[in-house]
Amino acid sequence: MHNGINQQWCLTSRPQGLIKESDFEWREETLPVPGDGELLVRIVYLSLDPAVRGWVMDVKSYMPPVALGEVMRGIALGVVEQSNHPKFKVGDLVQGLLGWQTYALSDGTGLARLPKDGVPDLTAYLGLLSMVGPTAYFGLLDVGKPEAGDTLVVSAAAGAVGSIVGQIGKIKGCRVVGIAGSDEKCRWITETLGFDAAVNYKTEDVRGQLKTHCPQGIDIFFDNVGGAILDTVLTLINVKARIVICGLISQYNAQKPVPGPFHFSSILTQRVRVQGFVIGDYLDRIQEAVADLGKWLVQGKIQYRVHVVEGLEKAPQAINMLFDGSNKGKLMVKVSDPDGS
Repeated sequence: MHNGINQQWCLTSRPQGLIKESDFEWREETLPVPGDGELLVRIVYLSLDPAVRGWVMDVKSYMPPVALGEVMRGIALGVVEQSNHPKFKVGDLVQGLLGWQTYALSDGTGLARLPKDGVPDLTAYLGLLSMVGPTAYFGLLDVGKPEAGDTLVVSAAAGAVGSIVGQIGKIKGCRVVGIAGSDEKCRWITETLGFDAAVNYKTEDVRGQLKTHCPQGIDIFFDNVGGAILDTVLTLINVKARIVICGLISQYNAQKPVPGPFHFSSILTQRVRVQGFVIGDYLDRIQEAVADLGKWLVQGKIQYRVHVVEGLEKAPQAINMLFDGSNKGKLMVKVSDPDGS
């Protein structure tokens, strides 16, 4: 496909504020040859996730930062082109942390083999069945513990994870209110996904709208954003409510310390349980989520949408769509054609 050349984006500096193309270097090198117990994967789709902003920072987190000079980390879906590994054969569809490159050499660690049939197309894996859907599934069901009749509020509700959280909430009998950043996104989550109400945080009074749409208060808040939205929710939170901290996208590009919630005292007075989680803690249970999500997809109870950017060279610009909200659905880069053409 690339005439024996592997193309890569390597991290060369720690971004200040938004990620810039100048923080990376485009490299082209001879395609690696798999040794004993190794395989070569041609990458088809590269997932772009908010976690990338944390991976490029030299700070303690749930994963070590990407080292300068290293291929940029990223979850990707690909096809095995060559294999000297007993568990993988040529043509297998695989997914793992394969990085921002056109080909990846792997020893099989952390690589999952995926069935090729039973999904509408390959984007379903990154858009629903790999990390996004299970993040929504375990975050809501395991951490949020919804009960029928609960009021669930979701921030970044039109995003890849948030849109699925709201739909699972409806399946579980919750009243679901989403917060999103455009009228189009608000229409999509209410008219297409079945959320009970939506708030445009850019043009509406968030607290006033939440009071209107959550007359019984808020029992579960699934937070992807942090910051002012979390603070507002804390003023309307019910006794024994659960706050699921999945992401803090409002803070990832901050250049100075961000103040904590001003209404922190609500956690005490309302006896709220606030818990952060990362999907890495649930890797041994992913199949539970995939089984339910796949079933709901077939039954028409859950929908997803993807935003595909063409070409690996666009990855550094495309990543910032996550932070300005211009992506519509799960953001990914198409690196090559599924059939290898």
